[in-house]
Amino acid sequence: MSAAQTRVLFDEPGPRGRVTIVVSSIAVSLLVVAGLVAAVLQFRAHGQLATDRWQLFLDPAIIRFLAEGIGRTFLATGVAAVFSYPLGLVLALGRLSRNGVVSRVAGGWVEFFRSIPMLLVVYAFLLALPRLGQGFVLPVFWMLVVPMILVSSASTAEVFRAGIRAVEPGQWEAAESLGMEHSTLMRLVVLPQAFRIVLPSLLTGLVSLLKDSTLGYVVSYPELMQQGKTLTAYYSYLIQTYLIVAVIYVLLNLALTKLAESLQARGNRKTAARPAGGQLAAAIEATPAQ
Repeated sequence: MSAAQTRVLFDEPGPRGRVTIVVSSIAVSLLVVAGLVAAVLQFRAHGQLATDRWQLFLDPAIIRFLAEGIGRTFLATGVAAVFSYPLGLVLALGRLSRNGVVSRVAGGWVEFFRSIPMLLVVYAFLLALPRLGQGFVLPVFWMLVVPMILVSSASTAEVFRAGIRAVEPGQWEAAESLGMEHSTLMRLVVLPQAFRIVLPSLLTGLVSLLKDSTLGYVVSYPELMQQGKTLTAYYSYLIQTYLIVAVIYVLLNLALTKLAESLQARGNRKTAARPAGGQLAAAIEATPAQ
């Protein structure tokens, strides 16, 4: 993978920057550890670590209840990704279009939904849409997922656009010199390479979608956070419930991050083993003779 591709979303720090990052990381880690120790001591002093306050979460019914929330969280995240990623690609291609109108419309969409918090979009579908639509109300699931799609499509569009621009200019120039049409060039040469570049970022974007799904409490969609809220209403174990929910979210996000890292490492190995110009050669072979 070229240097331009590895820096598609960030600039690599220099020696001084790396030292600063290490020192800052150590300092922050020490502060976090100190905060955790202080929190544990406070919980212990107020009886929050008592066994009877934690045994509830070993109950099979409670485990199933939280598992249902995890399943609905994955459902909302997966459906949002299935719709927002293709829409993000279309918006990225629109922003790169040579048609000025298409480029401005796609750019306006991206800038608008990148600039507003998703919570505001959720409230728009929850409160404004029924009034403006003369009583038209979306199902609870779509009240959450549609805002996730709209907001995520904007950030995903920028990821795709960065990936397309990270493809080596020589690939574009060589294909154009062979008389390849722009649509064929994009479909056979540029997009396959761009997908490999942005795939880890797309998987990392699932972490953001997973966290966005926590806004399901606004519309009472029973995802993991809402299930935790329901448990606190019944049993009043607020600290214990939300600590368990937080740990579950951390584990889910770590799993997605590790998956992204493994796919990136696998892609790097394949790219290193591929001869230069391999994608272009394959595209030429796949292009019908004129």
